[in-house]
Amino acid sequence: MATKLWEKNFQVNAEIERFTVGRDREMDLYLAKYDVLGSMAHITMLQSIGLLERDELLQLLQALRHIYRSCEQGQFVIEEGVEDVHSQVELMLTRKLGDMGKKIHSGRSRNDQVLVDLKLFTRRQLLEITEGVKLLFDELVQKSDLYKDVLMPGYTHLQIAMPSSFGLWFGAYAESLADDMLFLQAAYRLTNRNPLGSAAGYGSSFPLDRTLTTQLLGFDSMDYNVVYAQMGRGKMERNVAFALASVAGTLAKLAFDACLFNSQNFGFVRLPKECTTGSSIMPHKKNPDVFELIRAKSNKLQGLPQQVMLIMNNLPTGYFRDLQVIKEIFLPAFDELKDCLRMTAYIINKMEVNEHILDNPMYDPMFSVEAVNRLAAAGMPFRDAYKQVGLDIEAGTFKADKHIHHTHEGSIGNLCNDRIRALMDSTLAEFHFDRVAAAEQALLNPPRP
Repeated sequence: MATKLWEKNFQVNAEIERFTVGRDREMDLYLAKYDVLGSMAHITMLQSIGLLERDELLQLLQALRHIYRSCEQGQFVIEEGVEDVHSQVELMLTRKLGDMGKKIHSGRSRNDQVLVDLKLFTRRQLLEITEGVKLLFDELVQKSDLYKDVLMPGYTHLQIAMPSSFGLWFGAYAESLADDMLFLQAAYRLTNRNPLGSAAGYGSSFPLDRTLTTQLLGFDSMDYNVVYAQMGRGKMERNVAFALASVAGTLAKLAFDACLFNSQNFGFVRLPKECTTGSSIMPHKKNPDVFELIRAKSNKLQGLPQQVMLIMNNLPTGYFRDLQVIKEIFLPAFDELKDCLRMTAYIINKMEVNEHILDNPMYDPMFSVEAVNRLAAAGMPFRDAYKQVGLDIEAGTFKADKHIHHTHEGSIGNLCNDRIRALMDSTLAEFHFDRVAAAEQALLNPPRP
């Protein structure tokens, strides 16, 4: 059995070890390449303050780049008996470079090591989430523009209410995603701060250059106070979870609408055949299973912030093993949301719209507000106009005029999709993903001699 980084002169009971390690080794595979990146920045800083020789740094960096490539290629494994990703990386270095590999832990604790791993992982995942949100946003705006003149019923209380349009329906979800992007931006800014150098939460007697590791890893700034850096664990996950939940809330509502509108009782949209399934007994069935699963997964994701809070909300200052459990619910959540975004974008792209919904006279009463407004615009007091149209409806003499002439901002005739695009673009521009990419590439691709 491999020796633990913290082990002294006794071994822990195997059942206790199984319980305390839990799923940590499995979860650490999400973090492996980010652990390598953090180590590369850390040892570069150690050399700058005289704790590593230049030749040692170059050998360690070369070995770490090799490990990073194995992570990228899916070949990195945490061996049986090795406790976590930190131990595995150090073990691989010592096998290759001997005692030199043990020097990488100077001035560092597994506490700030996992903190930086989580931050590097999360900011990458937030980048991929924003890409998925933008892809779906573009599909929605394209469909909104395409069907801007196709009317559909609007509902309140699930009762036919007023005229709406597919331009409004698709565009509404696009603007919702533009607002969700603000949550993602806030989560990204909170995440993109450097905890490395806080050690176990109380700093180090080594003269660590935390500004250097901040620059090397492309962080916007550091978590300045070392105690707060440790306090940020759990807080970061909770706030990121709120951002993910905001996106998931938009997806869940869209999925519900789509399932409803696809049903025979509505017949507003037709989903792509490959995104529906049949029944084992009813040959006519085309069930909207993909959207139903998107709805369920998105609703589950909306519970993530509460799960994180329930684990962390009664912990005092300092590190506690409770925080390990957050990884089990937090790390896999990104892949689930990215899957939902991809599936939704695919279906929206191929969704067909019924352009003749309003041929059915059952929808005629929803034009009553337009009739009231026309009478009021002609000089009749609004309440009198309202009563007259209501009496016509009761008497069965109401005739619907289905020509809509809305021009005010954000209405059927003036969707403001250009402004919604500008809102999304301005938020995306504030992430500055390019700075992070440049910093990571500088670590991974050494200058040629």
